[in-house]
Amino acid sequence: MASRTEIEVAAEMSANPQCIEALVRREIRELEGYAVPSAGRMIKLDAMENPHRLPADLRRQWLARLSEVAVNRYPDPDCAALKRRLRATFDIPAERDVVLGNGSDELIQMIALLIGGRDRVMLAPTPTFSMYRLISITTGSEFVGVPLAANFEVDGAALLDAIRRHRPACVFLAYPNNPSGNCFDESVIEQVLEQAPGVVVLDEAYFSFCGRSFLSRLNRYPDMMVLRTLSKSGMAGLRLGMLIAHPHWAAQLEKVRLPYNINSLTQCSAEFYLAHHETLQQQAADIVARREQMFARLAERRGVRPYPSAANFILFSLERDADLVHDSLQNLGVLVRNLHRAATPLENCLRVTIGTETENKRFLEALDSSLS
Repeated sequence: MASRTEIEVAAEMSANPQCIEALVRREIRELEGYAVPSAGRMIKLDAMENPHRLPADLRRQWLARLSEVAVNRYPDPDCAALKRRLRATFDIPAERDVVLGNGSDELIQMIALLIGGRDRVMLAPTPTFSMYRLISITTGSEFVGVPLAANFEVDGAALLDAIRRHRPACVFLAYPNNPSGNCFDESVIEQVLEQAPGVVVLDEAYFSFCGRSFLSRLNRYPDMMVLRTLSKSGMAGLRLGMLIAHPHWAAQLEKVRLPYNINSLTQCSAEFYLAHHETLQQQAADIVARREQMFARLAERRGVRPYPSAANFILFSLERDADLVHDSLQNLGVLVRNLHRAATPLENCLRVTIGTETENKRFLEALDSSLS
C-alpha cells in the first residue's frame, strides 16, 4: 500500500495547471459547472421531480419485465419499439421523426454540436434553463441572452431585434419557461418562427402540467423542433428525452448521436411506464391541483410573492435575503432551489417543486419559521 507521502507526490505530479491552461479553452475554464446539491435526508423540492412512484402492483409488474432484459447484449440502437410507443402516446405527426437522448440535455448538446461552433450564435430569452448557455459555450458557440420584461414576460420587440442583429443558428424557447414557470405569448413565438434564420427549439419539458403545445404546428414550420423530457412526469431516473423534427433535421442529428445512447433498461422501463400513461396523467393532475393550492398559500404570506406557473414548480420572491431563508430551510430539513442573483430579475428568488401533501405542508411550516 502506498504511503501518504507517495500519494501526495502522485497527486502533485498529476496536477499541472499550466497544461490545463494551455489545453482547456478559456471560456470553459471560466465556466461554473451545473451544480446539483446533495439532498441527504432533506425533503427534496429543488429538482422538479414527480414526487409519486408507481402503485405497488405496477412496480411489481415493471420489475418482472426488467428481469427479462438481456443486459449482456447491446440495446436496440434505433429504439424502434419505444419510438412506436412514444408516437402513439403523444400523437406525434407521422410526417415528423423522433430522435431520443439521454435526457433532454443530451439532445440540446446534439443540436449545438450539429449547428453550433465558432462564429455561431445560440439565443434565448433570459433567465431560462441554464443548460442552453452552458452547452452553447462548451460546444464553442456564442450564447446571447435577451432579458425578459417585467414579471418574466417575453419582450417581443427586444427578442425579434436580437434575432435580426445576431442571426442565431438556434433560438431556444422554454414553454413553459424555467425558472419562471410562465408560458410566453404565443403571438411572439409565432413571429420568432416566421423570422428566425435558423432552428427554433420549443422546449416543452413541462407539457404534462401545462397542456399547451406547439406540436401540432410542426408541419407549418420545417425548421422548428419540439423538445420534451419524460423526467418531469415520473421517469427522472430513466434519463429519457425526445426531439420531434422534420426528417431532414432528424437525419442530421442522428449523425452526432452516440450509438446505444438509450440503454436497454431505460427502453424497457419507458415502454412500460407509457403503457400505463393514464397513471402518470392522474399524478400530473394531482400535482397541478397542489400547485394551485401552493400558490394560494404562498400569496397569503407577508413578504412573499409567488409567480403564476404552468409547470410543476413555483418561483417566488422574498422581501428579505433569500440566501438566509434558503439556509434556514435547509437547517429545517427542506431543500429548495436558490436562484438569488443580486441586481437581476431573480434577486431574492427561490423556486419550490410541488411535492406530496405532506412535503408541501412541511415546506410551508419551514418557510414560516424561516421568515419569523
